Amino acid sequence: MSGGTAADRRPGWPLNAVHSGVDSWNRVGAQIKFNARSVREIGIALVRYRTEILRLIAQMSLGTGALALIGGTVAVVGFMTMTTGAVIAVQGYNELSGIGVEAMTGFISAYVNVRIVSPAVAGIGLAATIGAGATAQLGAMRIADEIDALEVMAVRSVAYLVSTRVVAGVVVVIPLYCVAMVCAFLAARFGTTGFYHQSTGVYDHYFNTFLNSSDLLWSLFTVVLMGIAVMLVHTYYGYTATGGPAGVGAAVGRSVRTSLIVLVLLLLAIALSVYGQSGNFHLSG
Repeated sequence: MSGGTAADRRPGWPLNAVHSGVDSWNRVGAQIKFNARSVREIGIALVRYRTEILRLIAQMSLGTGALALIGGTVAVVGFMTMTTGAVIAVQGYNELSGIGVEAMTGFISAYVNVRIVSPAVAGIGLAATIGAGATAQLGAMRIADEIDALEVMAVRSVAYLVSTRVVAGVVVVIPLYCVAMVCAFLAARFGTTGFYHQSTGVYDHYFNTFLNSSDLLWSLFTVVLMGIAVMLVHTYYGYTATGGPAGVGAAVGRSVRTSLIVLVLLLLAIALSVYGQSGNFHLSG
């Protein structure tokens, strides 16, 4: 009976590890190349496929099927940010009341809500609704050979299917996030003044004092970049889906996981670059 270590029984494991690492980097390179091509063909989409862009805008904003029954992506993201606004009211008031400054709950809403919480929640909502839907649609078209049929008919499949969705996602995300931010502000204000009976004048004073227009613009810019990242990630996984219906489901799962990681890293990078020095925060008195 011959003995040996696990490495002896698996003599090819170093080579397999190298191949796995090389394959991973090849996939990253292929995705970057695909994303660059998608961005490059946005001009073609704006010129040739304007009708498709309008159709996608309506579909992404109001939804289709069961999603349309509850108001589409607008309602989903609005309710999510409304919930976070209510949580900020509850947690902010309780924590600040412990040190006797519960009057500054409006500051928490104007500061934390705008810079971190609402962009993160809106990005998650976009990935779970618009992004996952785009992956499923393109994946179904890929396994049904519809994308190959478009190529045979001399239709630029990337411009028609991917670039149009990127443009539509950017157009939809701007009013979508404005509605979501208003919902978050109203929920935080109603929770603080309605349930905790704080004076509306006190809340509005601190809210308006610490709400900066530059923070709102940076927050909107962050969400626009998130929308672009979500559409690029999800369309790539849908466009390259393989393996039948099960492969489409796996592609949706991988795309959501990847987009959430990208969104968190993007939010972290922008927050550190914009607010990392002084943060434009001054509190005295």
